[in-house]
Amino acid sequence: MIHPTAIIADNVNLGVNVTIGPFSVIDKNVIIGDNCFIGNNVTIGCDTTIGEKCKIFHSSSIGEVPQDLKYGGEKTLTKIGNNTIIREFVTINKGTSELGKTQVGSNVLLMASTHVAHDCLVGDNVIMSNLATLGGHVKIGRWAILGGGVLIHQFTQIGDHSLIGGGFRAVQDVPPFIVAANHPLTYKGVNIVGLKRRGFSKKDINLIKQAYKIFFRSGANRKEALKKIELELPKTKEIQTILRFLNHSKRGII
Repeated sequence: MIHPTAIIADNVNLGVNVTIGPFSVIDKNVIIGDNCFIGNNVTIGCDTTIGEKCKIFHSSSIGEVPQDLKYGGEKTLTKIGNNTIIREFVTINKGTSELGKTQVGSNVLLMASTHVAHDCLVGDNVIMSNLATLGGHVKIGRWAILGGGVLIHQFTQIGDHSLIGGGFRAVQDVPPFIVAANHPLTYKGVNIVGLKRRGFSKKDINLIKQAYKIFFRSGANRKEALKKIELELPKTKEIQTILRFLNHSKRGII
């Protein structure tokens, strides 16, 4: 159902069973998948693609011009996956010429008043709690959880299955599978509860613990710790993920 007060551009592609509420505005070249719900007073900017079964609640702004003074009006994209929930007053800015897109994955929950800046890549199954804010070019790995009011500095990367406690800020990269908290943000241990919920075995969790004990607690420098992890621990998928993340960090590790 499309409310008569909604404004929809001529070349918008709407799937089947799409609901658009009062006073919402859908700009040109927008694609909205089947069975989506768009609440009242929602703005969806041009060149935005929204997957199937998404819910976007009132007063959210998706795919509008980025808050980057270098943006010159070039055509860039915003992409939202399937089954993603975007609550009230969320803002997601489109990309700039550097990456060309801002992308939010599938099965993501963006709680009220969260912000996803230009050129961010948010993985599948991520949860951003109320008021969590991403600077430009941030990468959030799959299954990561950001507590309420978390601030992520531009160009920072957050690893898969990591958890950042509410009210903290990340100015360096947060590795996968861990819990981070405090000011400044520090390693607080492995995200055991989250990993168990997602089916990780006790053996896999223990190997992750061993890797981070070497990296954070052994007293070795970064180069020595990485070499020790590589030589002493089996090359499981999780250990390879950790090594890849730590080796490719550009902002440094918390």
